[in-house]
Amino acid sequence: MRFRFCCLSTVILLLLILAMAYKFIWQGEVTPASDGRIAILMPAGERDLVLQEMRGFLQAVQSILAATNLEEMQQVADSARQVGMAAGEGMPGSLVGRLPVGFKKLGFDTHGRFDTLALDAEQLGDPQHSLQQLAELMNNCVSCHAMYRIDLLEE
Repeated sequence: MRFRFCCLSTVILLLLILAMAYKFIWQGEVTPASDGRIAILMPAGERDLVLQEMRGFLQAVQSILAATNLEEMQQVADSARQVGMAAGEGMPGSLVGRLPVGFKKLGFDTHGRFDTLALDAEQLGDPQHSLQQLAELMNNCVSCHAMYRIDLLEE
């Protein structure tokens, strides 16, 4: 009898853990949006953080384009590095839990591509290579905005 109880408890606990992992790691807090995209639901403070990060991406892109045009490759590297992987550190766990896995993958890949762009700009010093990397990186931005939007969570 005890063995059955232990097995049943273990199975129930495992299912609960798997359900929570699915919700907070894979699915996130999402709902279908009226425009065909996926709406990620978050409170105003977390939404502001994500939008601030996106504005940072846009500012870096503008700075990279301007610096590449002038062949100022250290400025290209500095601008790209500002929004690299280190910029994504310190995001609240509650925010990360709300994001679907596809959004997280695009975000991590985007930060990583900025780091690669920075490193290549320093090491290669080739403006055309940096522009090509930036064009490829921007596909992440286009894909993300085509697939997701951020809506306020009704509290």
